[in-house]
Amino acid sequence: MERSDVLMQKNKSPMNPIQNFLLNFLIVISVLWVLFGFVVGVMNAPNTDMSPNIKAKDLLLYYRMNNSYHAQDIVVLVKNDTTYIGRIVAVGGDSVEISDSEQLIINGNFVSEPEIKNTTPKFEGFVNYPVQLGENEYFILADARSGAEDSRYYGVVTIHEICGKVVAIIRRNNL
Repeated sequence: MERSDVLMQKNKSPMNPIQNFLLNFLIVISVLWVLFGFVVGVMNAPNTDMSPNIKAKDLLLYYRMNNSYHAQDIVVLVKNDTTYIGRIVAVGGDSVEISDSEQLIINGNFVSEPEIKNTTPKFEGFVNYPVQLGENEYFILADARSGAEDSRYYGVVTIHEICGKVVAIIRRNNL
């Protein structure tokens, strides 16, 4: 047997092309299932609570494997069986208050938020201020502060209620 015949026999797969395709297809599907089932989440923005930064129906990709979050992170969370999107404004150990002039106060200091166009009104009857956050607790506000449902409405959010940090926003205008 010649050397080229031996090399050709070594490179030949024992599977036929259909089996090879199905195996590759199964591998790709498994990788996508793990990626989108455990590592990355995908959702549509349900409303305009984060407007103008995130508009209704924008597609959001969020990273599920985070175990710590910081102020200004935009997160997806589930509270009272409802999914929300919001911006973390205070973390564990912080004190949160909203002034009568509708200004956000963290640890006794007025917070300057140039990207937020609205004032931050209190929602009477839901949260008693000042709010002192414990370890792994977060105060989350939506960017459209006037009528959005956020921590002023549903209270403090624990780390276990956060699904992940938004890492990409895909605009879905007219789709």
